[in-house]
This record gives sequence, structure tokens and C-alpha cells, in this order.
Amino acid sequence: MHALRTGHGRHPCAPPRRGPPAHPPRPRLGDKGYSSRTIRVHLRRRRIARTIPERADQAAGPRRRGRHGGRPPGFDREKYPHRNTVERCFNRPKQYRGTATRYDRTRESYQAAVTLASTLLWINL
Repeated sequence: MHALRTGHGRHPCAPPRRGPPAHPPRPRLGDKGYSSRTIRVHLRRRRIARTIPERADQAAGPRRRGRHGGRPPGFDREKYPHRNTVERCFNRPKQYRGTATRYDRTRESYQAAVTLASTLLWINL
């Protein structure tokens, strides 16, 4: 993992270019919180493959309408467990209270706290 700090809440990346994407979009993995119709339609229009489970209350509606309810959204059970690998990686350093709440006043001291927390996690202390 590489920690990068910037000043005043600015994002370190360049602004996006206009026009079609240079690479095809990668498939998206999401939790049940992202299973709304709006999100699914947006991903389908942009031709982005998705693995998002259906919430129980959303699955009940089509079943109640019978054959007029439409087919259920696709779901790959093998890919789904890998959805939160990155999320778990970022939550580990947040176990250290100082880095989670950002008590430090300067960028340098915050960078030092993040580096120290990452090092302690890396050596399993």
C-alpha cells in the first residue's frame, strides 16, 4: 500500500478526459446497498458487468407479480466474496484512532501517523 497526502483536501489525480474511455470498464462488485434499480440501469447503459446481490425486499416484488415480474438480475456467487478486499485493506489502518479521526494539525505529522500505523500492521504488532 502507498500512502499519498495532499493539502487542503485536493484530490491527487488529474481531471478526467472527455470522450469515450480508453479501456473497457471493469466489472463492478457491490453490496446489497447498491442494488437499487437506478444503479443497475446506469451500469447496464454503460455496458458495465456487475455482481450485486438482490435485497430480500426487492426480490419479493417480482415473485409477487409472477411471470410479469421479469427475470432476476444476474449474480455470480464465485466473484461476490472478493468485493470487499480493498475495503478491508483500508479499514485496517483506521483501527488506529489518530489516523481515523485526523487529530494531527499538519500534513507531515498525519503522514507520519499513517506510515507508523501501516508499518505496525505490516509487522503484525
